[in-house]
Amino acid sequence: MESVELIYKAIYILVIFGLTLLIATYSTYAERKVAAFIQDRVGPNRAGPFGLLQPIADAGKMFFKEEFIPAKSNRLLFIIGPGVAMIVACMSSAVIPFGDTLIIDGRTIYLQAIEVNIGMLYIFGVVSLGVYGLMIGGWASNNKFSLLGAIRAASQNISYELAMGLSIIAILMMTGSLSLREIAAQQEGFNWNIWYQPLGFIIFLTCAFAETNRTPFDLPECETELIGGYHTEYSSMKLGLYLFAEYINIFVASAVISTLYFGAYNFPFMENLRSAISDPVLANNVVTLLGVGVMFAKIFFFIFFFMWVRWTLPRFRYDQLMKLGWQILIPLSILNVILTGGGILLFDRVKDYLF
Repeated sequence: MESVELIYKAIYILVIFGLTLLIATYSTYAERKVAAFIQDRVGPNRAGPFGLLQPIADAGKMFFKEEFIPAKSNRLLFIIGPGVAMIVACMSSAVIPFGDTLIIDGRTIYLQAIEVNIGMLYIFGVVSLGVYGLMIGGWASNNKFSLLGAIRAASQNISYELAMGLSIIAILMMTGSLSLREIAAQQEGFNWNIWYQPLGFIIFLTCAFAETNRTPFDLPECETELIGGYHTEYSSMKLGLYLFAEYINIFVASAVISTLYFGAYNFPFMENLRSAISDPVLANNVVTLLGVGVMFAKIFFFIFFFMWVRWTLPRFRYDQLMKLGWQILIPLSILNVILTGGGILLFDRVKDYLF
C-alpha cells in the first residue's frame, strides 16, 4: 500500500519538476514576446512556427558555448554558485498545492509534493538560501562589478524579506495556519484572501519583485552600472542556470501569490459543479482537474504581470530601493498587522453580540 502511494508521489514530483522547467523555459519566450508587443516589434519568429522553438535554440546555444572560468577566481565556489541558485529555486515548489485531491483506484492522491504545517516557513527558509548562490558566484568571480551585484542582492534580500514576513503574519492571524493546503482550503469558492488583505497583497507583491530581482528592483544585475552584476564573469550553462533560476523563482512567486491571496485552485461555483455530477469520485476528480487548470491560469497571469512591469517601469535608484523597503513597506506591513488584529477582534465582538 505504502509503496504504491510512494510511486504516485514520485510521479507527481517528477511531473511538477518537469512542468517547472518547461514553464521557466517558455517564460523566456513569453518575456521576449511581451517585450516585443509593448515596444511594437515582432519578437522571436524564425526558430519554428511563431518562434516557438526559440527557447530550445537558446538552450542549445548555452550548452555549446565555450566554458570560461576567470584565472584568478575561486574555481570551486565559481562552479558551486549557479548550482546553489538553481537547486534552491527548484526546491521552493515542493509545498505548493497545485490542486485538491484525486481519487485513483480508491486511493486519495494529494496534488502537493510535501504537506507540512509550516509550508510558508519552508518557502521563506528555502528562498532565503537562494541569495547564497548569488553571493557565492559574485564573490568567487574576483570581479568588482560581480561583488557589488552580490552585495546588493544580499542587502535587498534582507530588506524586503522583513516586510514580506510581516505581510504573512496578517494571513496567519486570519487563517490560524502556515500550511499552504489549509490556507487554500479556507478560500473555498470565491472567499479569497485578497478581499480581506488588499494592503498585505500589495506589500507581498512588491516584495516578490524585489526577492526575484526583477525590474524595477533588478539592481543586483543592473546592466547600466554593473555590466551584468553577480553573473558578469559567467558564460555557457552556468550563466544559463542563473537566468533559469530567476524564471523558476518567478513561477514559484506567482504560485505562492495565487495560493495566499487568490484562492489557489478554488473557483466560484465549484461546489455546485461537484453536486451536479452523480458519481462522487468522478465529481471530485473533475472539480480537482478544473481547479488545477484554474491554478495554472492564475500563475500564468502573474507571470505575465511580472513581465509587463519589467517593460513598463524604470529601474529604481539603489537609495530609493532601500528607502522603499525600510521606511515605507515595513511600517505599512506593521500597520497591516495592527489593522488585521483590530478587524478580527471587532468581528469577534460583533459576532458575540449578534449570536
